[in-house]
Amino acid sequence: MPQNEYMERHRKLYGRRLDHEERMRKKAAREVRRVSTQAKKLRGIKAKIFNKKRHAEKIQMKKTLAMHEERKSTKKKEPDVPEGAIPAYLMDREGQVRAKALSNMIKQKRKEKAGKWSVPLPKVRAVGEDEVMKVVQSGKRKKKGWKRIITKHTFVGDGFTRKPPKFERFIRPMALRSKHAHVTHPELKATFKLPIIGVKKNPSSPLFSQLGVITKGTVIEVNVSELGLVTTGGKVVWGKYAQVTNNPENDGVINAVLLV
Repeated sequence: MPQNEYMERHRKLYGRRLDHEERMRKKAAREVRRVSTQAKKLRGIKAKIFNKKRHAEKIQMKKTLAMHEERKSTKKKEPDVPEGAIPAYLMDREGQVRAKALSNMIKQKRKEKAGKWSVPLPKVRAVGEDEVMKVVQSGKRKKKGWKRIITKHTFVGDGFTRKPPKFERFIRPMALRSKHAHVTHPELKATFKLPIIGVKKNPSSPLFSQLGVITKGTVIEVNVSELGLVTTGGKVVWGKYAQVTNNPENDGVINAVLLV
């Protein structure tokens, strides 16, 4: 076995810790403090290199924040020549027009990044791991319990390939995989059967979003190219988000409302 592949092999055999995602989140949150401590301790050429790197990062961050800032900017109005004479007190006054600095596309990107949308179901019941996953005993004597079988509807892409059964930790049954959703357009008051592109966010857990578990309140991305929706710039909209409004495991189908 090549060097340094023992960790990957161990992960395939035994999987990750159940709290791996939470530990990674906490580690990322502590990173800021670690960087701050390091900046205080460094001296000499190492400090110069570190500060140069941080300076570049901060400039990039400020540029991103400036682009995503939601505020109104003022710009000078083009001088228009009025018909006829105007009063003296209006001659040196500049007209100003209020213009929005952000387009709809940038707002949508910011919403995607923050994971916040105005949804039909703002509050849903949280679904626990014990409800979504069932422990599968494995091994020669059925003593190992690291495998989990998903008991809810899931979505997997077209290019999905299962791992070998020996190394597969999360088993998604074929009977519970869904590729289409019945999406209702709130303004048109019509329902369409649209193909699912992916699972954007499951409110119960980031792990469920990663595995593609679809429960009530999940935000999914659907292909709306058939509907002929266009942007303000005239481009055809390919994918839009929709929120699941039913319990797919009870009904056998996925019903959702388009977020417009």
